[in-house]
Parts: sequence; structure tokens; C-alpha cells
Amino acid sequence: MRKYLPGMRVGSGFAVATFVLGLTFGAFTQSLGWGLLAPVVCSLVVFSGSAQFAMATALAGGGNLAVAVGAAALINARFLPMGVAVAGALRGGRIRRALEGQAVVDASWAAAHLGGGRYDREKLIGATLVQAPAWVLGTLAGVLAAPPPDVVTRFGLDLVFPGFFLVLLLGELRASRRAREVAALAAVLAGLLVLVVPVGIALIGSSVAALLALLPEREAA
Repeated sequence: MRKYLPGMRVGSGFAVATFVLGLTFGAFTQSLGWGLLAPVVCSLVVFSGSAQFAMATALAGGGNLAVAVGAAALINARFLPMGVAVAGALRGGRIRRALEGQAVVDASWAAAHLGGGRYDREKLIGATLVQAPAWVLGTLAGVLAAPPPDVVTRFGLDLVFPGFFLVLLLGELRASRRAREVAALAAVLAGLLVLVVPVGIALIGSSVAALLALLPEREAA
């Protein structure tokens, strides 16, 4: 267990933010009428803040379950290349490697990167061992102590999950010009679609802008 301690120390810093984000997710689901059990099970099974917020936002915007699951799947598609990148560091047979692969979450994956395509397996797993219970417990706390709508608005808690996506977006915008082009096209598509379809469906429709990333990026003049 000692070899996982460095990762657990790194993960403990992320766990605080993870708990707060989970609490916000749990509280938000209560405004959608999810009940007590569904949000906690969702956090146990999906274990992805961005995907869960995308799913909840799609439902809140008038989308059906298929639209919500589609939104979550689009968000979680990033784990495919992330999993391929870290696969060489995992150990054991297929089942064990599949279980260890559950530790691939954004913060842990980034913290475990050693450079040159190499990853620290113990740090990856250790960091996630701390974050996973923080996410589930945060969700449970949000479900049990969901504040009334006026408190949510008064303290700006309703801005936490949009702010979460904004932070992710800002990181991508700094990455490349192509990322900024994709974001601009997605914003235009979403603005047009929301005039004729529910917000949840507009969210899915605007994602076709990501196809722009398949084109070769133009070199700066």
C-alpha cells in the first residue's frame, strides 16, 4: 500500500474540489426530481463529473434519456485515447487491467504522466482511490442536504456546473487555434439550434462542430 501513498497525497488535493463538485451535482439532481438513489448510483457507475453534468443539463434542457446518454457518451469519449495511452503501464490479465483502467480520470491521468508517453501506475491508482469516495460522498451529501432553489440562486451555486465546463473550455481554447475554431462553430450552432429545439437537443447538435478537428490545421502565415 505504501507505493500508492504519493498518488494518494496528490489525489487528496483534488478530492476537496471533487467533493464540492459532487455535492453540487447531487443538489442539482434534486431540482430535476431524480430522487435519492439515482444520483448516487449514477456517481458510482459513471464516475465522471463532466459526463454527469452534461447528462443532467441535457435532461434539464428538455432532452430525453437518449439525448442525455448521448451527451454523456460524447464527453466520456475522451477516455478512449487516454486509456490507450496508459495501457502499457497497467498490469495483469484482461480483467485486472480493465479494473485498473477505472482509475483513468482526468486529474489522476495528468498527475501520473511522466513524459514521453510513460505513466506512473501507482500514482494513477493512488490518486483515484482518494477521489472516487469523495465524488460519491459529495453526491450523497448534495442529495441529502439539497438547498431550496432560493438559496441556490442567492449563493450562486447554480453557477458551479456551468463554471466547471467553462474552466474545461478555457483550457482547450489555449491549446490551439483549431480548438478556438471548433468552439466558435459550436457556439454558433448551439445559438441557432436553441431557437428551434430544446436546449438538450441543441447541445447534442452543436457537437458536430468537433468534426472540424478532423481536418488538417492550417499553418500560420
